Order: sequence, then C-alpha cells, then structure tokens
Amino acid sequence: MSPPMLHLASESPRRREILEALGVRFSFAGVRIDERPVPGEGPEQMVLRLAREKAATVGEGAARAVLGADTAVVLGEQVFGKPRDRDDGLDMLERLSGRTHRVVTGVALLSEAGITTALSSTAVRFRAISRNEAVAYWDSGEPRDKAGAYAIQGTGGVFVEEIHGSYSGVVGLPVFETARLLEAAGILILGTR
Repeated sequence: MSPPMLHLASESPRRREILEALGVRFSFAGVRIDERPVPGEGPEQMVLRLAREKAATVGEGAARAVLGADTAVVLGEQVFGKPRDRDDGLDMLERLSGRTHRVVTGVALLSEAGITTALSSTAVRFRAISRNEAVAYWDSGEPRDKAGAYAIQGTGGVFVEEIHGSYSGVVGLPVFETARLLEAAGILILGTR
C-alpha cells in the first residue's frame, strides 16, 4: 500500500474523526511546540501561526502534504487555551457561563506549493452554569485537555445555548475551510471532486 497523501500533525481524536469522515487517507502524530502567545499577537494570528508551526515541524517526507491546526477560545480579549489545572478549568467555565465567546481555529497545509492557511471563527453562547455543574463536569475528565475547558461534541455541549459559525471549527478542524485547502492541493475529498 502506498503511503498516505496527507499527514495530520496532531494526535487529536476529534481531528482524526473529521478527516476520516471526509474520506481522506492520512497518517498522524502529535508535535510539540511552544504554544504561548507572542506579545501583541491577536488570537487569529496566534492560531494561524501555531497551525503553520505544527505543519512545518513534521517537515518533508512524512506525506505529500502536512496538515496542522490550532484552536483557541476567546472571551473579550482573553485567550483561553487548555486549562493548567482544576482551578483554572473551573475559572474558565465560570467566566464563560451565560456569555458569548468566540472559538477561532487556524488550519495550515504544507504541500509542494508551499504553505496555505485558513481561519474559522465561531460565536458560541453558553447558558448559565452553576458551580456544582462546573465541578461535576470537571470531575468527568472531559474538559481537562480542551481549549476553554469544554468539548462541544461531548457533555460540554449541554452548556451551549447558541452557535453562529462552524460547529466543526469549535470541535477543532473546520470542515469547509479544511476541504478547500486539501482540494486546492489536489487531495480529493471522498475520492471525488
């Protein structure tokens, strides 16, 4: 069997599920980069930079193209990454409670043509979350490695009152934007055009 045309620079099960649903054959592996924001960098610039760095970290030879992605939850000017610990996670949930935040996901594709990027921005409104709900949710284990301390595709979806934009972008890999990047690089979705 020939090697896959695409390599996903991530171990995220959610990103893998999305690519599998698109019918794309790919390999995957996590990458380690410094995910701290650069001073003066906005959330959109940050996720695009991190997506590019993830794709470039894998380098050439892994596949014909390498896909990197990064997601951040943004409330006002504050960027919420993955929670450091229980207190940080509960603080995030408390601050998101009853408010609208943005989820921005940057996608980068490194191919023979160079690196191309796309950005998804989605508005998500949470209902009010009680302290007991937040503690029970944290104790479930689900939010511990998620940007903003929640997973919209899991139990955390019960907090979501309204969404405007890309659901899959909130999950971690916006389907529309990703498909356009892949097709432009000659990687066909579901084996067709």
